[in-house]
Amino acid sequence: MSRPLSDQERRKQISIRGIVGAESVAELKRGFNRHLHFTLVKDRNVATPRDYYFALAHTVRDHLVGRWIRTQQYYYEKDPKRIYYLSLEFYMGRTLQNTMINLGLQNACDEAIYQLGLDMEELEEIEEDAGLGNGGLGRLAACFLDSMATLGLAAYGYGIRYEYGIFNQKIRDGWQVEEADDWLRHGNPWEKARPEYMLPVHFYGRVEHAATGTKWVDTQVVLALPYDTPVPGYMNNTVNTMRLWSARAPNDFNLRDFNVGDYIQAVLDRNLAENISRVLYPNDNFFEGKELRLKQEYFVVAATLQDIIRRFKASKFGSTDSVRTVFDSFPDQVAIQLNDTHPAMAIPELMRIFVDIEKLPWNKAWDITKRTFAYTNHTVLPEALERWPVDLVEKLLPRHLQIIYEINQRHLDHIASLFPNDVDRLRRMSLIEEGGIKRINMAHLCIVGSHAVNGVAKIHSEIVKTQVFQDFAALEPEKFQNKTNGITPRRWLLLCNPGLAELIAEKIGEDYVRDLSQLTKLHEFVDDDLFIREVAKVKQENKVKFALYLEKEYKVKINPSSMFDVHVKRIHEYKRQLMNCLHIITMYNRIRRDPAKLFVPRTVIIGGKAAPGYHMAKMIIKLINAVAQVVNNDPVVGSKLKVIFLENYRVSLAEKVIPATDLSEQISTAGTEASGTGNMKFMLNGALTIGTMDGANVEMAEEAGEENLFIFGMRVEDVTELDREGYNAQKYYNRLPELKQAIDQIKSGFFSPEEPDLFKDVVNMLFHHDRFKVFADYEAYVKCQEKVSELYLNSKAWTKMVIKNIAAAGKFSSDRTIKEYARDIWHVEPSDLKIPPPNEPRDAVEDKTPNGTAA
Repeated sequence: MSRPLSDQERRKQISIRGIVGAESVAELKRGFNRHLHFTLVKDRNVATPRDYYFALAHTVRDHLVGRWIRTQQYYYEKDPKRIYYLSLEFYMGRTLQNTMINLGLQNACDEAIYQLGLDMEELEEIEEDAGLGNGGLGRLAACFLDSMATLGLAAYGYGIRYEYGIFNQKIRDGWQVEEADDWLRHGNPWEKARPEYMLPVHFYGRVEHAATGTKWVDTQVVLALPYDTPVPGYMNNTVNTMRLWSARAPNDFNLRDFNVGDYIQAVLDRNLAENISRVLYPNDNFFEGKELRLKQEYFVVAATLQDIIRRFKASKFGSTDSVRTVFDSFPDQVAIQLNDTHPAMAIPELMRIFVDIEKLPWNKAWDITKRTFAYTNHTVLPEALERWPVDLVEKLLPRHLQIIYEINQRHLDHIASLFPNDVDRLRRMSLIEEGGIKRINMAHLCIVGSHAVNGVAKIHSEIVKTQVFQDFAALEPEKFQNKTNGITPRRWLLLCNPGLAELIAEKIGEDYVRDLSQLTKLHEFVDDDLFIREVAKVKQENKVKFALYLEKEYKVKINPSSMFDVHVKRIHEYKRQLMNCLHIITMYNRIRRDPAKLFVPRTVIIGGKAAPGYHMAKMIIKLINAVAQVVNNDPVVGSKLKVIFLENYRVSLAEKVIPATDLSEQISTAGTEASGTGNMKFMLNGALTIGTMDGANVEMAEEAGEENLFIFGMRVEDVTELDREGYNAQKYYNRLPELKQAIDQIKSGFFSPEEPDLFKDVVNMLFHHDRFKVFADYEAYVKCQEKVSELYLNSKAWTKMVIKNIAAAGKFSSDRTIKEYARDIWHVEPSDLKIPPPNEPRDAVEDKTPNGTAA
């Protein structure tokens, strides 16, 4: 149970978590009791912990509503340029604590809940994660929403309200088993359904050409019902909106067609339409060309664009009587960011609206469309690029296929005029891929239909420009940009690591929460013995807390003074969890070879989900668990080495493990991880990084100094060179006895005595088709890990390096990333305007933005 804070502790907890006034505490208690009574219809005799969570959630939500309404009213009056972030994924995690922090209510709520005799942490643990994402791409969207609200941008997140999010992962007998994530089972207190804004979305049908223009007719209609979730900025009274669409069948569904007899079957068939928003596709960095997925992609796009145009037409811009009917000013009022190619159908859809419905001439429509859209590329892996079969698009969206063909024809005509007789260039740059089944290359559609294209880290943006889309970059170099990813310091420091956040605030003040670049001030304290001890103490407390959590949840006992070596992310061959596994086996063999030799104790923690259809990823999970089984039960090893597979890794679990981590594993093959964002979370929370020169690791090393990260292995150039000469795994196996021993053990069934050839597929892959060259980096990795252990023995030197890393983490705030998108792509200025809270008069607004364009 939480206990009241001593005065000294209260002084420590500066207003980062909000001031505690007797007034606010009493008000929160009243709100809590009112909701328990009137909303949940319970009294304290029969209320469950879940009732108490809901009562608290509704009480905190009450404090959002006035600010939410007022923010939206302010946007309506000022009519700033709107930013629309379109994404098939928003990996939000839990909402309660984040809302309390951003509203400055956390301390008051803690005190109120304590006075009510309840335990705040216990209530927070009841909330389900909103797991509407797979990994980095979906979590990035969530961090961006937080930053856009904190920067006072008039921004909206648009996506799908999946009934089932990313599956819950269970480990049974070492294997991953998936369970449905029924996250809405108990209701969601943070969303508000808006049936009054329901919109129709059309599928199938055919195209009619008449003198009056082109019509898409005989379509099937699905209704899109919006659910709004508030997105509070940090302590600025701004509350933006995330609008997620849910699919509903129209009431005449299947009853229009003289389908006289089977009324019951017609009603049951409504599920077919409503399946569109049923479940998130659980693939990370992999394209699965299923019809239902294409329906999802078009569903979110069609509903969102209608909403955007409704809002554009209704706004009072210029406040003349003829409210906006012309679209010339559209790109000055609307920016749409495409989060990867998943919402790419927005480009032909906006063209369809402009040309078929609003009757704009093609060239004007195309100019407006290009100036409105921008596209973010998230991966260079070929298997992840979306390439939809023409036949499928023709069946589902016949008019859109015609529009895509027209876009392509004009695009190719333009290129042919610049490069006459270069047929190979035309083939490479076409939106349509011929050969076998014809496919639409959605990345090419996005590049041609956008005014800006960006990668998500310097090295990635270079690869995008010089390799993946080099023909396009040669044509329009100014279109290609870099926007290095970031993370929100509210969730990824204040919320998950209050001890470290407070310690930093004591040293440099609390402004760093909104301006993370101020962390550089910590460089002054790198040699401050007291600060060094305090940083180490916070880390130790976090480790003890996490060790207790593991003991309670997974019944495993770990040594909190061992090095916590953590590798958490989606399971994928390119992320090379296998290389980590080989290192574990190598450490195990060294201990057994010489049990008396000094060994720096480690707890290796690996976690992450494998896509259900990804056989190799599932085998990797099984292998890790098989190795853990042997290592953890060998008496010779004792507490020197423990291996934990962290079940059901998700946002709320990341918030627990990241602050407790000593060593962060970021070991993808150079040139494969576009950016990574977990790497940044670990850096901000006082872990050191072992990693390759890939993704944002490169910029982390640039900021902190390469000597303050454990960088190893091939660079991009080395990988290219190795590809040129041909990667031969056997060579490394023959040359490195420890690697040979580890592989032989896996191959012979040392880790699977019941089924000796269980891992033959894994071994065969490593020798014969390992695109990610695990053996090539093994030796450098193991040597680098020895340097890690050596430094860990010197606690003071280790902690000094930690402080240097935290001091260099400021660049990796999503606030910085969003400022760059705002200035370079959306052409809006962030606003430090603070909308007055609901209890103050509305005219108290002071606009600190030069021309008031971007509130």
